Amino acid sequence: MSDDASAPPEAGDADRIAALAHDWAAAMVSNDPARIADFMADDWVIVSESGISTKARFLAYVESGDLTHSAFRLVGEPRVQVYGDSAVVTVRVTNTAHYKGERFDADEWTTDVFVRGDGGWRCVLSHITAAARPDV
Repeated sequence: MSDDASAPPEAGDADRIAALAHDWAAAMVSNDPARIADFMADDWVIVSESGISTKARFLAYVESGDLTHSAFRLVGEPRVQVYGDSAVVTVRVTNTAHYKGERFDADEWTTDVFVRGDGGWRCVLSHITAAARPDV
């Protein structure tokens, strides 16, 4: 293991990444592909019940208007763990999306992996899992 891997995180990294999570949620509601892309590394992927989707594919849906979000809210503050130039963010998210005109309301746990590079912190992986429904 290199010395860099064991180096302590820089002061304020966790706060900066938590703020990024909130800013990314706002970008999602903007439905602006360029604004959303600013938070993603070029090789970003999202993993969901549908499998793995790439940045290009996800942004193409947004650009075409097939995928929009009218709400995207973090429930509580994100849990942020910084490991040198990598960070893991876990937070519950509720959102309202429309795919090809059909509305979808989601309540999900999201885990994002961020990596610090020349352009700052960018997300390389997002993983979403449906939140358990309370017993009725």
